[in-house]
Amino acid sequence: MKEAVAILCAGGPAPGINTVIGSVTKVFQNAGYNVLGIHGGYATIFKKEPDFEYLDFDFADIIYSRGGSVLRMSRHKPDDSEFKTDFFVKNNIKLLVTIGGDDTASTANRLSKYLEENKVKVSNIHVPKTIDNDLPLPEGSPTFGYHSAKEEGVRLAATIYEDARTSGNWFIVSAMGREAGHLAFGIGTSCHYPMIIIPEMFNKTKVNFDKIIRLIISSIIKRLILNISYGAVIVSEGVFHFMSDEEIEGTGINFTYDEHGHPELGNVSKSHIFNMLLQHRLKRLNISVRSRPNEIGYELRCCRPIAYDLAYATLLGTGIIELFREGKTGCMITVDTKGDVSPLYLTDVEDENGKIKTRLVNIESQRVKLVFENNLHYITKEDYKAAKKYLPDPEHYDFKKILDWR
Repeated sequence: MKEAVAILCAGGPAPGINTVIGSVTKVFQNAGYNVLGIHGGYATIFKKEPDFEYLDFDFADIIYSRGGSVLRMSRHKPDDSEFKTDFFVKNNIKLLVTIGGDDTASTANRLSKYLEENKVKVSNIHVPKTIDNDLPLPEGSPTFGYHSAKEEGVRLAATIYEDARTSGNWFIVSAMGREAGHLAFGIGTSCHYPMIIIPEMFNKTKVNFDKIIRLIISSIIKRLILNISYGAVIVSEGVFHFMSDEEIEGTGINFTYDEHGHPELGNVSKSHIFNMLLQHRLKRLNISVRSRPNEIGYELRCCRPIAYDLAYATLLGTGIIELFREGKTGCMITVDTKGDVSPLYLTDVEDENGKIKTRLVNIESQRVKLVFENNLHYITKEDYKAAKKYLPDPEHYDFKKILDWR
């Protein structure tokens, strides 16, 4: 039987997945390998009859520029007890290419160790995929899919901002991002939003809804002082990651709950929560400002990859064969600013539990500081007198005091 390469996708979709699948298929088939595409990710690979198909050039050439994923994905996170060697031995698999985020990489890390312990020689090379841009790659290296998702997000967010200007409203936009704020920060910066709220901002104080709402009101009042009656705020959904269930349930939203008793945030609009709390606060302050919620999330994940990600994902997929020939395994493939590929070993970026660390927005970087200090609109000490027209206690809405940035 010919030696084979298996491709597995897990987590959520991101633009460029099919580009990686197509590129891996083309280079390895050309090198004489069978290429197997696994459907259902980790949920099926250890079953008695794994769900997979053989991939070829014609298939790869059709799908490489499409959005979404031709290999059905799953968020299943198998326990070590589920691991089996059967699929790898039966199909003569010599390389498992995993495409995903930190959970996918963490599982691949555990699986590699299991196969090695059981004397089954299968290399594993992980391709860092996520629109959240939160894998610990070298500084300046994005995860593929991030720039395409950001591009689509900017298109939507710019239209929302134009609506705000046209109608004299405010929009409260929530952006995907899990626990990191890269997407919200990138979209908000590109669209000149007067307020961007990401979890990394709360590096000196605990994040809660009260502070988020005060930050939004700080921007609204600052713009009123500047005679600007409209605006938009973008909030990363990552702020929820750092809140307790009690804080979240305190919003008054009628949640459904998972099997562990936690509120199922995926079933509600985060922007609706922020907007509802904002309107309640504005009414108590007797401030007449209209605001509308808007969610930016799922529509970003399966858009067609832009040229950047088409080229980037092609290089990642093609570069795998070089790392494989060099005997690299248990690593993520990375591309530096020169376009050279190199391995980033998962053991070097895992925590004590074997989970891949999350890359957060570097709040201390000049790039971020320039935006927060120059591009946003919010109340400072110099605005207290003018803000008194709208607020009984302007100091309470001082941006830097809310965040304890003294």
